[in-house]
This record gives sequence, structure tokens and C-alpha cells, in this order.
Amino acid sequence: MVLILVIWGLLQAASVPERMPGHSAGTISERIAAAAPHDTVHVEAGVYTEPTIVIDRPLTLLGAPGAHIQGTGGHELLVLAADSISVSGFTFSGVDRTFMEDRAAIRVQDARGCRIANNTFRGVFFGIYMARATDCHIESNTLRSQITSETTGGNAVHAWYSTHLTIANNRIDGFRDGIYLEFTDDSRVEGNTSVNNLRYGLHFMFADRNAYTDNVFSDNRAGVAVMYADGISMQRNVFRRAWGASAYGLLLKEIRRGEVLNNTFDGNSVALLVESTDHMTFHGNTFAENGWGIKLMASAIGNVFSDNTFRGNTFDVSTNSRTLDSRFEGNFWDTYKGYDLDRDGRGDVAHRPVTLFSVLVERHEPVIYLHRSLLVDVLNVAERLLPVLTPVELVDPQPRMRPPL
Repeated sequence: MVLILVIWGLLQAASVPERMPGHSAGTISERIAAAAPHDTVHVEAGVYTEPTIVIDRPLTLLGAPGAHIQGTGGHELLVLAADSISVSGFTFSGVDRTFMEDRAAIRVQDARGCRIANNTFRGVFFGIYMARATDCHIESNTLRSQITSETTGGNAVHAWYSTHLTIANNRIDGFRDGIYLEFTDDSRVEGNTSVNNLRYGLHFMFADRNAYTDNVFSDNRAGVAVMYADGISMQRNVFRRAWGASAYGLLLKEIRRGEVLNNTFDGNSVALLVESTDHMTFHGNTFAENGWGIKLMASAIGNVFSDNTFRGNTFDVSTNSRTLDSRFEGNFWDTYKGYDLDRDGRGDVAHRPVTLFSVLVERHEPVIYLHRSLLVDVLNVAERLLPVLTPVELVDPQPRMRPPL
């Protein structure tokens, strides 16, 4: 009888199908623990609520449509703690704010070659937080938050002491900062849309040799801030509707050697503030319908503004000094009153973009209430004929008669 029972047990064990790597049942953490390096762990549709999931080996975590990792508020959801990890196809939610840590839905910690793509984040404090990450790709994610103040929100994509990142084609809405880079070098930020954030759509400090291309930054409360960096490139971005007393389409501070090319600045309080920024090239940009097109501080040295278009701004250029070390060459100004007798497309007389009234407003802001008065028009004409307060050196010697293509 005992022999019969043993044989029956062996037959039952043999009839149980073998669990294939990456397809085991149980929690996501259990599936990861059962997977071999470089496996693909498939996660079916459903809501998964469990303690922080840690991936400690190279693998792919792939969520089917409807796969939802939901936190209980007090912990991070997923930690990538190994190289060559890919996470895609999930919805992440349920990460509460805390003043003790930068708690994120996904944290990348000391890892190389990660890929986080095609996920949705909602109701999270920080979205994706990378610390000492290298060669990671953050692509085509949707991150939304509904914070009511800067102190109650984190950043959508945050990188610290990282390098060679690609942050591309993400949709970001309603965080403190949309994209924040600190001590992060040799990276690309491209094709993102960052809107309605309570501070900056993009904010980076001490981040050298990075390229920012084809992004849209719109309706962010303070605009975009770029500080303490070398060798940056910003091309074909849109800076739109940063409106307020301390709002800038783009703020450049302590930047060295870089280029700002073919960008659009539309409907900002101050489109571009340039302070303590040296040897930059500003070429082919459009400044349209802003309060101030450019605020160029005396601390900015050796910058060149060429082939830009200024249209419909209250003030095209203003400054805080009569002595400047930056040049304007061949820009189009819709306020230009000169002529082109030889029909070469360039004005025959120089254009002075800084008006007397802009200087007065820079020194005494309340006089802005006199804008569009006859007195202001008379003062501007007199200053243009005989400059007394405006910077004599700041002229465009041959302005364009038409906007560049």
C-alpha cells in the first residue's frame, strides 16, 4: 500500500507543468526572484499592491495593458539596482509626498543601461529619480500630477550625478519641476512636452555639455532655468506663456560657451534673461508677443545675437548698464524705422533696440503705467537722436528688413 502511494505521488509531481522563467505566478517580487538574468518577466493586467519592488539583476519587466503597480503611499514602488534593466507598459500610482526623502515611483540607483519607456505615472511625489545613473533612456512616458504648491510636489524626471542620459518624447504635466538635472553631464533632452508645472518646465544646474532640442515648455509658472553650466546647446525648443513677476521663458545664469538656436519665445513676461553668461551664440530665434524680448545684464560678456526675429514685444531689449560687451548683428526688428536704398535686404542705418523708456522701467518699475503715452513716444525719439541714457554700443548696424527664413 505504501509503495502504491509513493508511485501515485511521483506521477502527480510529474504531471505539474514546469514554470517557465519570467512567467511564474505570485507577486511581481516573487517573479523577479525566480527569473534568471536577462529574462523577461511578463506581468498580466491587474492591480499589484506590494512592498517596494527591487530589481537586482538585468532583466525586462513588461506589463500587459492594464498592469498597474499601486502603492499605499508610504514607500517607493520600484527600485532599479542593477545594470541593463528595462521597464515598460505599466501604470504607477500612490506615492505620497514626504519632507524626509525624495520618494519616487521609480528610483534608479547606481545603475547603467536602464530603459524606462511607455509607462504612465499619476498621483506620485517624484516620478522617475535617477542617482548616479549612466546610459539610461527615459522615453515616451506620461507623467501627471495635481499638486497645489511647490512644497507639496516633487519633480517628474529628476537626475543627480548622472551621465549620458536620454530623456525623450515624454509628456509631463503638473509637477514642481518637469525635468530637473543636477551634476548631470553629456545628456540629451529632446522631444518632450513639459507644461503646467508649478516652478520650471526644465531646470538644470551644474550640468555640462548637454543638448536640449525640440521640446515644448508651456504655461510653467517660472518658465525654464539654466544655471552654472558649460557647453550647452538649446535648439528648436518652444518657450511659451511663462507669465508673472518672476517668470522667464528662459533664464540663463552663469553659463559658459554654448548656443541657443532656432527657438521660439512666445507670450512670456521676459522671454530671455541673460545674466553672467559668456560667449554664447543666439541665432535664428523668434521673440514674439513677449513683455521683454531680452533682458541683457551688464555681467553678460562676449555674446552674439544674430538673425533673430523680434516681433510684437513691449520691449525688444533692455539692460541695466550703458556699457555692454555683447553684439547684435543682422536681426529683424519690427520697430526698425530705417530704410534700404540699395535693396540688399539690410537696413542702411543702424538700429538701437534699447529704448529710453525700457531703461526707465528697468530703474523704476512703476513708470510702466506710462506705456503707450505720447510723452513716452517723444522721449524715445529724442533718445534715439541723441543717446544719453541708453547704451551707445548696443546697436544692430545692419538690421534685416524682413525676417529670416
